[in-house]
Amino acid sequence: MVELFFAVLAGLFSVVNPIGVVPVFLAMTPTYTKQERAKTARSTAIYFTLILIVFFVAGTYILGFFGVSLSAMRIAGGIIILLSGYSLLSGKQAEGRAYDKAVEDEALTKPDISFSPLAMPLLSGPGSISLLISLFSEHPDWIARGIIVSVIVINGLLVFLILRSAPYLFRVLGEAGMRALSRIMGFIVMAIGVQYIIVGIVKLVSDLHPH
Repeated sequence: MVELFFAVLAGLFSVVNPIGVVPVFLAMTPTYTKQERAKTARSTAIYFTLILIVFFVAGTYILGFFGVSLSAMRIAGGIIILLSGYSLLSGKQAEGRAYDKAVEDEALTKPDISFSPLAMPLLSGPGSISLLISLFSEHPDWIARGIIVSVIVINGLLVFLILRSAPYLFRVLGEAGMRALSRIMGFIVMAIGVQYIIVGIVKLVSDLHPH
């Protein structure tokens, strides 16, 4: 169970990559006071945690409703995670998070950006959601599922701490440091994506050609 905790913690944190959101968060909140940024960070973390818990618990039922097999979801999710990792590795993390100038301009005019676009899709996107749906099916034991929920909550806490400290982190790391960290994360995320594609294909072939 300890191995599960740290494996899921590392995997989910890499896919979510809240450090990569720091420049985006600062660009969306140029006129915010320290208190306003802290409030937005707190609301974003709460929304992020709730979104991932809902999809973790209900994801397989949603797939069943649409008639999508778990293997197909793993392959599709793996491709999304792989592309997301590649965008981080190539320095195009904004594109990988469906973030562009139009999204930034809209965010600057919104009274509250914590749910959209911060919590979704910038933090809890298709990659993290597909990862959690796969984990739910892989671990039918509710103790293991409880551990995964606790990991989601911890990631929510990390999101809050990182966003609240965004100005400080950006000053310390700088643009070069942020890019270096994002590229390291990108390599890990790509490996996770490849793993899920392979697992999905193997399971799909096994289902189509049972021995």
